[in-house]
Amino acid sequence: MLITVMSRCLSSTHRINVIIAGKQQELQWLNMSGAEEHVRRGASVWNWASTSGTEPPDIVLACCGDVPTLETIAAAAILRERAPEMKIQVVNVVSLMCLATEQEHAAGLPHEAFITLFGENTPVIFNFHGYPGVIEDILHRRPHPERFYVKGYREEGTTTTPFDMTVLNGISRYHVCMEAVEKNQAMPERHKEPLLEMCQLKLQQHHAYIREHLEDMPEIRNWEWKY
Repeated sequence: MLITVMSRCLSSTHRINVIIAGKQQELQWLNMSGAEEHVRRGASVWNWASTSGTEPPDIVLACCGDVPTLETIAAAAILRERAPEMKIQVVNVVSLMCLATEQEHAAGLPHEAFITLFGENTPVIFNFHGYPGVIEDILHRRPHPERFYVKGYREEGTTTTPFDMTVLNGISRYHVCMEAVEKNQAMPERHKEPLLEMCQLKLQQHHAYIREHLEDMPEIRNWEWKY
């Protein structure tokens, strides 16, 4: 997708483009034609990672940025396995300003397109690579912005493992899972507790493992999308 973003930025005129990209090898989520369409839209539903199908979702998992996207997709995989009844819609944002209204920014999505992505009243867990306040400020003119629960950089962390940085800043797959479970009003309380306990246990295992082995657990380092 980075190639497509670069192509779009280099072909544009009379605008300032800011690209934020990591320096490590990453999983590729889209083929070239899919990436081109995704970048053209600025944001889109990733149906292959979603479980809602044609039904209204119980929860929207939104992400922007390389690491938050990885953790959100991993969270969607956990929920698909552990809570198959939960209807999840996964939305990836590649052009941040498309979240603004058309009146506020030229790249802003029309109201109908925004509703297609995020619904009108659906809880949205938004995993972001920057400060949460950035997303909250952009969304303030959208319908019911209080339903967006933004997770992002909290200036936590020091020399540690890559996954531990996500844990310290609350954007890990387990934090996303817990937030999604807690905010899902369609899930009975008796079904929530086992999932929340599993996530807490995984975080405890992670904490112990990195202190003994000085690297992330194999299930984190070697994770791949299998569905």
